[in-house]
Amino acid sequence: MLTQDAAEGKPLRFSRILLKISGEALAGDRGVGFDFDRIGFFADQIVEVARMGVQLGLVIGGGNIVRGTQLSQMGMDRVGADYMGMLGTVINAMALQDVLEKKGLDTRVMTAIRMEELAEPYIRRRALRHFEKGRTVIFAAGTGNPYFSTDTAAVLRAIQMKADVIIKATSVDGVYSADPKKDPNATFYETISYRDVMLEELRVMDQTAITLSKENQLPLIVLNLHSPGAIVRAVRGERVGTLVS
Repeated sequence: MLTQDAAEGKPLRFSRILLKISGEALAGDRGVGFDFDRIGFFADQIVEVARMGVQLGLVIGGGNIVRGTQLSQMGMDRVGADYMGMLGTVINAMALQDVLEKKGLDTRVMTAIRMEELAEPYIRRRALRHFEKGRTVIFAAGTGNPYFSTDTAAVLRAIQMKADVIIKATSVDGVYSADPKKDPNATFYETISYRDVMLEELRVMDQTAITLSKENQLPLIVLNLHSPGAIVRAVRGERVGTLVS
């Protein structure tokens, strides 16, 4: 859907997006916990996008606090470990909400696990109403079910919210044939199909998320979150990162 940038009158390629951010991004170079300077940098970009008139949903991972898969590999029961990971995403959502609201952005955190003292329970129609009222919605606690990643949660929420696109913000410039941090000869893809992502077993998202996106014809843009203005350029339809469709 083509709409106008509310701030500058420039055309927008996408009017409703789902932004997926890893939990590790919130930790910066620390690896764990929070780097509030880095979170502030991300928040500035999110605020800029929202003030353009874009309806914006967010899903954040929990890797800076706890990863369910890692705990299960250490011997914990997988179900319990995954629930701990979901709680980590709620902590991250609350931290980002605090930073965003201090910058003047009206937000709501909605959780897939009920905890009304902290946030609203996820109800699809209520989330859509928040979008209509210009609020940014942070979807937390994954899908509410063990064995499903936050990537899958992001795709599921994007489908339910009828988002135009998923933007996955990472620490690299897009999709490569291999990890560019380890392989200097890795090939960068400007565009790639979901089918090729699955065939080449590229670690863009997990297979469940990729399959859901493919079946629902939901495009995905993978870009570098640390690149200033990357998300804004993507929303305007400029070529940035990798388009998976």
